[in-house]
Amino acid sequence: MKLTPDFYQNRVCLNVLAGSKANAQAIWQAAEGHVLVGVLSKNYASVESAVEDMREYAALIDNALSVGLGAGDPRQSAMVSEISREVQPQHVNQVFTGVATSRALLGQQQTVVNGLVSPTGTPGRVKISTGPLSAQAPDAVVPVETAIAMLKDMGGSSIKYFPMGGLKAVDEFTAVAQACAKHDFWLEPTGGIDLDNYATILQIALDAGVSKIIPHIYSSIMDNATGDTRPDDVRTLLAITKKLVG
Repeated sequence: MKLTPDFYQNRVCLNVLAGSKANAQAIWQAAEGHVLVGVLSKNYASVESAVEDMREYAALIDNALSVGLGAGDPRQSAMVSEISREVQPQHVNQVFTGVATSRALLGQQQTVVNGLVSPTGTPGRVKISTGPLSAQAPDAVVPVETAIAMLKDMGGSSIKYFPMGGLKAVDEFTAVAQACAKHDFWLEPTGGIDLDNYATILQIALDAGVSKIIPHIYSSIMDNATGDTRPDDVRTLLAITKKLVG
């Protein structure tokens, strides 16, 4: 399986969900390869069935596969790690406490592993208690610089900032973006991003100087009837990206 991600060469890479294998191919083509295609572990009854199916997805899109939790569900953390060990995808979504397990089971450094941290209402501080048990405990809130250092300790590649609620946490997102730029860490804004606010959110991260941005755009560009992501919307996102990045 291919392990060296082509998207390392690009400052921005989209992350969208696939409703089917045909949809995954259509998305990948619409984004001209500048995309990670999300497939959710939550949709499978077992690790074995997920591995078999995700390998088929990966073969169709040059392994531009992003193994997902499913709405950041911490109960999926272990399953994501076990799937990723077998599939060796380009990208892994993890809760904060699951990063080290995923990296260790992957057995290599090329795959991007994010760690989920959440807004707190205070710019410069983030919630890191996003794991299966810690999400049910009192909030663990730390400076974003500390969260980045801890993610680096665990072998993480990026912060997945979720749930943003679009532009509701814009001041907090700006602070996270500035910290990621300062500490040379990648950033994955997630939650409530759509065709209307995407440019604003991306511009904040670009202006802060983040070296690699992986925006997750999910439900707003999906067809509710089919569960597929609309390729035309992906083309629109790519056009906006090219305009801003140059």
